[in-house]
Amino acid sequence: MDTQESPPAASYPLAELCVLADLPPRTVRYYVQIGLVDRPQGETRAARYGTKHLEQLLLIKKWTAAGLSLDRIRELLHGAPAPVPPRAPSVGSVSVRSHLMVADGIEVVIDPGAAGLSPEQVRQFTRAVMAAFAQIQGEGATHTKQEDKQDGQTQ
Repeated sequence: MDTQESPPAASYPLAELCVLADLPPRTVRYYVQIGLVDRPQGETRAARYGTKHLEQLLLIKKWTAAGLSLDRIRELLHGAPAPVPPRAPSVGSVSVRSHLMVADGIEVVIDPGAAGLSPEQVRQFTRAVMAAFAQIQGEGATHTKQEDKQDGQTQ
């Protein structure tokens, strides 16, 4: 009777798992600590990680690259339903939005209700946007002055 043995399950030490997932060991340990990744077999230096751990890490990495928070990733990993897309506004519905005029040609539209922002958070966001624009404007002016100086020296 010929019985085929299944190949042994993949087993990786932390260092090898980190190379495969392209993540630092500290990050992997943190994900295990907060429950995003299953605990390994064994403890400390003898800990072994399998294919499931690698798949979890790659999925987490993909979702963080897409901009999801670790809390949202935890919800998705533990079977939370995907967010329900917002309904299209119906005829006669009312929606309140704030329009932040940053400069000529630059307007930010904020729907605090849809974004889940409190009035204070909207104010903080507004201040941060205005500060970022002022910084960009300042950098542009500095850059232009440096270019003018270089042009004057080369002629």
